[in-house]
Amino acid sequence: MAVVVRNPYDESVVCELASDHASRDEILTGLVAAQQAWRQVPLAERVAAIESALELFRTEREAIARDVTRQMGKPIREALGEVDTCLTRGRHMLSIAVASLQDEVLPELPGIDRRIRHEPLGVVLNLVAWNYPLLIPINVVIPALAAGNAIAIKHSDKTPLCATLFERAFGGIGPGGLVKSLVLSHEETAEWITDPRIGGVAFTGSVAGGLAVQQAARERFVGVGLELGGKDPAYVAEDADLDFAVPNIVEGACYNAGQSCCAVERVYVHASLYEEFLARAEEAAKGFVLGDPLREETTLGPMASLAALETLEAHVASAVAGGARLICGGARVEERFFPPTILADCPQDCLAMQEESFGPLIAVQRVDDDAQALERMNDSRFGLTASVWTRDPARAEWFAERLEAGTVFQNRCDYLDPALPWTGWKESGRGVSLSRYGLLHLTRRKGLHLRR
Repeated sequence: MAVVVRNPYDESVVCELASDHASRDEILTGLVAAQQAWRQVPLAERVAAIESALELFRTEREAIARDVTRQMGKPIREALGEVDTCLTRGRHMLSIAVASLQDEVLPELPGIDRRIRHEPLGVVLNLVAWNYPLLIPINVVIPALAAGNAIAIKHSDKTPLCATLFERAFGGIGPGGLVKSLVLSHEETAEWITDPRIGGVAFTGSVAGGLAVQQAARERFVGVGLELGGKDPAYVAEDADLDFAVPNIVEGACYNAGQSCCAVERVYVHASLYEEFLARAEEAAKGFVLGDPLREETTLGPMASLAALETLEAHVASAVAGGARLICGGARVEERFFPPTILADCPQDCLAMQEESFGPLIAVQRVDDDAQALERMNDSRFGLTASVWTRDPARAEWFAERLEAGTVFQNRCDYLDPALPWTGWKESGRGVSLSRYGLLHLTRRKGLHLRR
């Protein structure tokens, strides 16, 4: 098997890579040996080595960003931002690594030493999606290495050069050979999951992909972390500041061409603000500049695949057939782009309200009060993030207690704070990345009960 990567903007060939499956035994033997040596390195020294390696993302910032844009079409300004966020996020995780991973000492009993140790999993198989090809793996690579693991990265076929980048940046630290990039088919990936030398699996992608990974993992007792899809709702309450809420919600829906698991996809607006919200949102949506993603002025690049365009058009058709109004957008442009699209009066059961659109499409619905907004927001099989746009802290707290989502925002959306756990409810996944819990997720517990 060979992977041919094409630029989604002009279809030019970016690279062609051969499968690594035939070398599985050799690769895993090397990773196991490297991990066994790496886990013996003191935690503080591991953190210092990783921090030094992370500097590659600063020194090669522009080249890295261009490679991201060429592979999956993200506007260069957003790709540069992703490199910068990668550095910020990595540094934060390293700053909390020692405190999070060191032994927890329990209250002493007479003659007994009790501690909780956080041991590495071994070799972690990281299966990475293409939409944020640097941020998704950094969520795993930094904490996994800090915890004493080695990593095999199988990136999406759209963005395999990003896996190569992580191998180049971090593979040579410590004893060397700690990070290996892989090119594999889905069937070959399943065989890697079942290999007993794999100590843990971290997957980011679709619900269908997560089910396939989970099915493969059932052949043995291996832990699987799943970061899956989203259908994230926003509620614009009657006291919302529209000057602030509208541009942020539209940006939260259209950034990265809406190709984000935590993009805003459903918006419930209080009846008193409904028509004004629609008018302002239409104006904001028309401000995006479509074009060559390598040009600085471009703010919305091409969709990463033709299948994405078909999905978006199907969602628009489903909503309109149910009585929705198409405010703007709604159809592909130049066979590569999907413009920011707003649908008003969307029925709750249409595709645009229930299935992940994964594009710059905003489905809007009028609600009468907070209770109705809550009911509609929770009416989803997904539960990644939800945002409430209100000036009232008490209202925000009321929603925070009742929303079925891993992250709840007030007056913010489409954002990952590395100090908070990133986790999904319902079909948005299981497990956790970021924060101290993301570090602990890539370890196993060992209880020490030592009678002296």
